[in-house]
Amino acid sequence: MFEIQEELSLDKKLEILSDAAKYDVACTSSGVDRRGQKGMLGNSCAAGVCHTFAADGRCVSLLKILMTNHCIYDCKYCKNRISNDVPRATFSPEEICNLTIEFYKRNYIEGLFLSSGIIQNPNYTMEKMCEALRMLRMEYHFNGYIHVKAIPGASEELLYSAGLLADRISINMELPTQASLEKLAPNKTMTNIIRPMNQISQTIASHRLAIGKSAKMERAGINQKLTHSIFGNTVDKIEGGSSLFLPAERKDRDLRRPFAAAGQSTQMIIGATDETDLELIRTTQSLYQSFDLKRVFYSGYIPINEDDSLPEIGTPVPLLREHRLYQADWLMRYYGFFAEELLSEKNPFFDQKLDPKCNWAIHHLENFPVEINKAPEEVLLRVPGIGPTSVKKIVSARRYGNVNFEMLKKMHVMLKRAQYFITCNGKMLYRTPIEENFIRNQLTDTEKVSVMKIEGQTVQYKQMSLFSDFGLKAGG
Repeated sequence: MFEIQEELSLDKKLEILSDAAKYDVACTSSGVDRRGQKGMLGNSCAAGVCHTFAADGRCVSLLKILMTNHCIYDCKYCKNRISNDVPRATFSPEEICNLTIEFYKRNYIEGLFLSSGIIQNPNYTMEKMCEALRMLRMEYHFNGYIHVKAIPGASEELLYSAGLLADRISINMELPTQASLEKLAPNKTMTNIIRPMNQISQTIASHRLAIGKSAKMERAGINQKLTHSIFGNTVDKIEGGSSLFLPAERKDRDLRRPFAAAGQSTQMIIGATDETDLELIRTTQSLYQSFDLKRVFYSGYIPINEDDSLPEIGTPVPLLREHRLYQADWLMRYYGFFAEELLSEKNPFFDQKLDPKCNWAIHHLENFPVEINKAPEEVLLRVPGIGPTSVKKIVSARRYGNVNFEMLKKMHVMLKRAQYFITCNGKMLYRTPIEENFIRNQLTDTEKVSVMKIEGQTVQYKQMSLFSDFGLKAGG
């Protein structure tokens, strides 16, 4: 049954269910150990709040909770698995609404991130989540940002309702291959995850068409062979299927109303299984190309359960590896790189001492140095230290004359990296040899400080609190 634990206070429920939600990283969240201190603002230890970024660049604070941490599944990596003896709690839809509105009125948050364990079955759980969102939108007239985690296996009707009520809808892949799911999450299948992703992406496309926008994917060059090689027969099963509700099928729906206007995303756990970085970014690339995802989030596995199939408790969390994967993800989304360019079967892992763009450049020195005043935009984008904004500035400045190193500094080009790969008017900044070992050593020294910061953190894996260290009450 859907158990409402009336014996627990709202504060206690919030403590349990906000803490249980901290392992879901489908939004930007804290990973540092700074508690509230006298005379200082902010707290990044206790759970409760995470952050995401709006399209205009604003950082938006979200109340981050689970509807329940009860779960019928026994995923080996999950703190909330059915076999774990942990405190359990469940919010009613009314409690979720009240918490969201009360925190919003106090200017603590601007939106809601809602996920859940699975009670009874996926449909029952998703129905209760949709009920909470519907009340929040229709009865409480909440117009803020909502990110909801859909439950794999829930019906198309419920997924459609969630997409109409939330700004972003996401389904966690968790593990990148069917073999990994069978090993660590025996209750889940790749088909149950990929099918709703496909349905959601098609419905988003249908709504774009209904309001006159192109349904064409933003990313060009879809590689169907790659998609099949990663997801296998799963793709064959979902091809030709209908979207949730196409315009011709649901004439009673106003398709001008946004459906998941902020798109869909997913999450993959890093380090719980033995996939290589190449396998991970290949899966990521295929997800972007096949389902037009907005983001694929990576979560370094935190050893919390004892199991022969998992890293031992106390094993360091792969924070630096997670960081390199995010950098590679950025290169694929904004710099035009493909997974096979960044890694290969011979070198399937990223160099921990160098960021992926620098690592690619020193393995392709035949392409360098690049002349700043002549190189096309797509070539400039591949130079370490030069990003999309700098490329626009360079191209604009070239219309009025030659660009030199002083001008590049004013454009905020990172010359400490770019200097080894560019020339201005045929000359390098210094007389440095285009030689792999020399450049690698120089770039490793440049990157050393940031690597030390990532590896040297004493991380509690907790998030900023709204009230626990300041004596504030959730409903007060």
